[in-house]
Amino acid sequence: MYQTDPPRPPGETMPTMYDLPSELIGESGLPDGFHCIQADLLSETCQPANYSPAEILLASDLNLYYDPRHTLWYKRPDWYMVLGVPTANQQPDLRLSYVIWQEGVAPFLVVELLSPGTEQEDLGQTLREANKPPTKWEVYERILRVPYYVVYDRYENNLRAFRLNGTRYEPTPLSDNRFWLKELDLGLGLWQGTYQQTTGLWLRWYNTAGWIPTLKEQAEQERQRAEQESQRADKLAEYLRAQGIDPDNLS
Repeated sequence: MYQTDPPRPPGETMPTMYDLPSELIGESGLPDGFHCIQADLLSETCQPANYSPAEILLASDLNLYYDPRHTLWYKRPDWYMVLGVPTANQQPDLRLSYVIWQEGVAPFLVVELLSPGTEQEDLGQTLREANKPPTKWEVYERILRVPYYVVYDRYENNLRAFRLNGTRYEPTPLSDNRFWLKELDLGLGLWQGTYQQTTGLWLRWYNTAGWIPTLKEQAEQERQRAEQESQRADKLAEYLRAQGIDPDNLS
């Protein structure tokens, strides 16, 4: 590319999400049914009290481009959260990828759902090959410095959480397969139940009141409250009639 004098700013010369591929032909590892359902549950129950939904990006299998020196290098976390970036409210504005050098904000938390073929890399047990991109662990820990990294192995029902301490990830102690993120005033843990007609052990968000309800659970709670209110009203009307009072004529 022709060099101008003075040079054009990086914002004008670096590739954008419209220039970078959202997938590579022939790439393996597309999400299976479990990955899709688990990502939905994480997104649906993630409700930090101290952040507006308009400033939280919750992404699943969205390419994460992290190195402006190697613009085609990316990772594709199973699920991740970015705080302090605008969410799209119009379909044409939905992100094709997440490009660090344009967004300017690294993820706050990354979740990887272990598969037999990805376990070693997800847990930082593989070494970087010469002239190859860094491993996931290196990207999250050393390049992006993601504060929280969570790994869930559904085959072993094993949840592991790591928190960045200085320059290295350290294991976060779990209590009953849960841990608390004080920055969000939320916790993340394993919940046994049924979601999207599928029963199992799922990663799910909770707060001081308990597990954060899904939209379906909220609707059921509202239905039950309305039914209880109706029953109380019926009992009151029955009592008034027994006292010779017509409840329909009360002003």
